[in-house]
Amino acid sequence: MAAKDELGRRGEELAARHLEETGLRVLDRNWRCTEGELDIVATDQAATTVVFCEVKTRSGVGFGSPFEAVTQGKRRKLRRLGLLWLSQNRVTAFPTMRFDVIGVLWPAGQSPRIEHREQAF
Repeated sequence: MAAKDELGRRGEELAARHLEETGLRVLDRNWRCTEGELDIVATDQAATTVVFCEVKTRSGVGFGSPFEAVTQGKRRKLRRLGLLWLSQNRVTAFPTMRFDVIGVLWPAGQSPRIEHREQAF
């Protein structure tokens, strides 16, 4: 596995743990369809809000912060993927949807820093 892919996998693991520690329940990870991938799908304790969480992990900010990678085009795609996830998982009610972004900055040899932006878009 390439170092970049391994860093991303480890960042997503930290992000999923972080979401669970804040009271969310992870429903799906790395959900894929022909149009793309959702990193994490979670729900709140009351199961009234579905949280689609994009995770961006970086070892430095040389190419910008993790949040800068979530462009307008990426946000449009994530909204489409969220609707596809709801339809493919037979969610019959129309739940509240929330799109979060978790940025993980993890320089080599240092502890990771996690920043969670709820309702990022």
